[in-house]
Amino acid sequence: MRSLVLLGLVGLAAQLVDGSLGMAYGVTSTTLLLAIGANPASASATVHLAEIGTTLASGAAHWRFGNVDWKVVLKIGIPGAIGAFAGATVLSRLSTEVAAPVMSIILLSLGLYLLIRFTVRGLDRKNLGKPLRKRFLTPLGLVGGFLDATGGGGWGPVGTPALLASGRIEPRKVIGSIDTSEFLVALAASAGFIVGIGSAGIDFAWVGVLLAGGLIAAPIAAWLVRHIPPRVLGSAVGGVIVLTNSRTLLRSDWIDAPAGVALAVYIAIAVVWIAAVWYSVRRHLAERDVGGPVLDKANNPEAEAPGAEAPARTEAPAAETA
Repeated sequence: MRSLVLLGLVGLAAQLVDGSLGMAYGVTSTTLLLAIGANPASASATVHLAEIGTTLASGAAHWRFGNVDWKVVLKIGIPGAIGAFAGATVLSRLSTEVAAPVMSIILLSLGLYLLIRFTVRGLDRKNLGKPLRKRFLTPLGLVGGFLDATGGGGWGPVGTPALLASGRIEPRKVIGSIDTSEFLVALAASAGFIVGIGSAGIDFAWVGVLLAGGLIAAPIAAWLVRHIPPRVLGSAVGGVIVLTNSRTLLRSDWIDAPAGVALAVYIAIAVVWIAAVWYSVRRHLAERDVGGPVLDKANNPEAEAPGAEAPARTEAPAAETA
């Protein structure tokens, strides 16, 4: 019973982070399942079955708050589903020990880029609204879906930084679109696991409690991402990516860092990350107070541009005199 309660709390916390930052549900949940003795295939299958419900609820909540770009969802979600099905069916035969460090280096580089870019510059609006091309989204979806199924998580860590780095879509819509498209990935991965290992290796009680925790957290996370300024959100996401992938590299066979060294690195990263988020918050508040660029305007599409009220006030007298 205690394990089920713990799993429910993990599901809630994981979805709260995933729905707010666009990543970490699968990684968090799968890590716990492996820690209590589940084999990789059944752990990933359990998490993806739970994600069918959590991603559906999260997608609906993000849609309700206007955080979804449906063109991006379809262009990245369908290739992601194909990649996830392929990854799920070969998980029992595939070793990711070599691929994981390589991908972590790529993701770590993206994380550093995002952390520096959003902390120092904020949201670059010159590319906002430009369409994301299929030749970019299709391979991204295939790779992200495959890694998500084989590693028990990876859709968010692959898709979120790549879309944020493009600078063509608002951070809140990046997260909302990634979370919504993950429903297709979870559905396809689950089907692949059913084909590959059957349903006997899946504990449906675990699936249920993970799902329950995620369903509670989904609308809260969607509301949070609607109101977090893009600059702060970008810094937070960058820090998550750097910390997560640094851990993967330090524990890999390539480095195999001693526990003391790894702990020192984690503390240093955490200090820099907290400082970056703090700086982003201060910059956001300062720019808002002095009437400069309001960085969370992208999170509020109903907000009017500066000076928009002036023409409205000048039109009324003209209409009355006519």
